[in-house]
Amino acid sequence: MCTPSKTLQSCVPFPLDDAVLQEVVEKAKDWAIMHGAAMRSKQDFNPDVLLFAPFILTPSSFPRKEFQKAVELQPLLNELIHAVAHDSQFLLATLSSTEKVDEFTRALIAIYRTVLDEGIAQPLSLGLLRSDLMLETRCDNDCGERARAINAYCCWKQVEINTIASGFGHLGPSSKYLQRLDSNGTAGLRLTVTAKNTITLALLRSDYLPNFSDTIKQVEINTIASSFGGISTIMTPMHSYILSELGHREKLVNLPDNKALSGLCDAMVEAWKLQARPSAAILFVVENVTYNICDQRFHEFYIRETYPHVAVVRRTLTQIGEQGRLGPGKELLVGDVEASVVYFRAGYEPGHYFGAGEWDARLLIERSVAIKCPSIQYHLAGTKKVQQALAKPDVLRRFVGDDAPKIEAIRDIFTGLYSLDREEGGDEAVALALADPERYVLKPQREGGGNNVYGADIPAALQAMSSAERSAWILMERIFPPLSTGYMVRPNGPVPPPLVQLVSELGIFGAIIGSKDKVLYNKQIGHMLRTKLSSSNEGGVAAGSGALDSPYLID
Repeated sequence: MCTPSKTLQSCVPFPLDDAVLQEVVEKAKDWAIMHGAAMRSKQDFNPDVLLFAPFILTPSSFPRKEFQKAVELQPLLNELIHAVAHDSQFLLATLSSTEKVDEFTRALIAIYRTVLDEGIAQPLSLGLLRSDLMLETRCDNDCGERARAINAYCCWKQVEINTIASGFGHLGPSSKYLQRLDSNGTAGLRLTVTAKNTITLALLRSDYLPNFSDTIKQVEINTIASSFGGISTIMTPMHSYILSELGHREKLVNLPDNKALSGLCDAMVEAWKLQARPSAAILFVVENVTYNICDQRFHEFYIRETYPHVAVVRRTLTQIGEQGRLGPGKELLVGDVEASVVYFRAGYEPGHYFGAGEWDARLLIERSVAIKCPSIQYHLAGTKKVQQALAKPDVLRRFVGDDAPKIEAIRDIFTGLYSLDREEGGDEAVALALADPERYVLKPQREGGGNNVYGADIPAALQAMSSAERSAWILMERIFPPLSTGYMVRPNGPVPPPLVQLVSELGIFGAIIGSKDKVLYNKQIGHMLRTKLSSSNEGGVAAGSGALDSPYLID
């Protein structure tokens, strides 16, 4: 199995002196609380109490080239998901087997079929998306053949070329290493005729070391409740403060600007403007109990401060079910408020639907002329099953056309994704997972973290499923990222925190507005970085496994 062995260089020398560490951690905790990088406790919930959100003390290194690649790719991914969301035939066919065995997906599709049959009232959708990516490092010779088969994660870099006494040629065909070099044309014989017609025999050996370059690979793309755009915007100034306190102000130029909060909110207001209903509000659909309150409120407060003429209201699905109705023109009315834009921060998991009332509320919203973020079709386009289908050869052409550079740019970030449906080679995928479970992760059609099955737990999970039940899951090759080193600071954690090994996941935010036939608005709008212990599988901050971070760009 490939395991991460490369460690990215830290932005500051570690370890920090204990006294310096303790002092800067205390400052950082206070800075986080005072600037809203905070959450409510799940373990001891109190609406009047905030704890700072877990964070990494100093920004984690990320290759500049790969960061820029992710930023430039996001508008193309926005267009892809927009096209997928507006292809009902593809969505229904792709999710047909999942629909039979996954109750939650079946309920979402039932809403989709209803509005398709009735005629979709609002042709415009607002997509606030987040593409989650990790760096992939292939790290030893055992991975060489596989790496070449999937366009080579590692490349070879020349150390030197020998023109005299180029030894060890006698190992020749018996050496797997030299065979590999020779097959790449790196060892050879050359006869040269000089200007004086004398013959020179050159026996050369070019020496190489593997260059373990990192490249971004997509973990998933989120189409509903793509969170942490608010708090992540705070992390860059927070890390600027910490680096300054540590005496490294000259390094602030390597912290990329992050306008995720303004980008997300500006897109909501842009959708609101398209409705031309100045008395209508933007409706935030929220959980009955909200832990990630700061991240949500930052969006609300930004809109109210920047666009004071735009009203924002928060309601739960339960409240909408009790108070909601359609007006004579299918306007969405909740109590005495009309909502022309609906922003879902809840509704992405079964636990948000307590009964028929919440499902009725979701259907009511879809039947209205309000612009939804996401619409039901956008929600379905973000399922893992659709992500797996898009990785199939030639499927991208359905949505991107014959634009080879675009197809290659998107496929370059895909890792191996396999259907578990028997009719789609599911038995073969199961065999792969059972033969080497540490190389894979099982993913259900769920968002919010904490739902996946990893490594050694995969065989038992698969063996407990019927072939039909497997259709609710996909199999994904695990991404083996480089390590970084840093201090993870958590509420009630050790003081001072220990120096630990970490891995990071980059999220790139995008916004798109349009109908089936026309895109009106398409931007990359910001980023976030979540970092977890290298020994941890799950990395969600809200789920309690990861920590907030920001990228420090390196060349």
